[in-house]
Amino acid sequence: MTEADTVEKPILIELVSLQSSNQGYCIEITSIREIRRWNSVTPLPNSDPATLGVMNLRGAVIPILDLAAHLGMPKTEIGGRSVVVVISLEQRMIGLLVDVVSEILSIERSSIQPNPTQNRDNATNPIVGLLSVGNQMLKVLNVASLFDERTEEAA
Repeated sequence: MTEADTVEKPILIELVSLQSSNQGYCIEITSIREIRRWNSVTPLPNSDPATLGVMNLRGAVIPILDLAAHLGMPKTEIGGRSVVVVISLEQRMIGLLVDVVSEILSIERSSIQPNPTQNRDNATNPIVGLLSVGNQMLKVLNVASLFDERTEEAA
């Protein structure tokens, strides 16, 4: 065995970077089912303010969330470049309205810095880490934490 064989190889992951409410985020590519242009949705009365409604995706009714509003930012202004990122986790799917999808990043997992506010109030924080790309700081999202009781009620 050579010295090169004993050196651990970096663990590479692919993230999709996106913008929502002038903030940069990224999601692991394995969580994304598809990216669609914005189409109107069917609103649901008495739903969470971040839930825009539901969409029929090839026979499956999925909730559509405004990612910015869901994360406590100003609501997304729907424009010509707005897209819905459909993410999946186990048997559940959800659509996230974002301003734009930027690029696919191949990075070493170790380059993601932990979120310094992760354990505040023992609440689940969907932002699990921070990634510096050029002069921008991207927030790494854990899609599992975006699926909660409010989202389940919308489906």
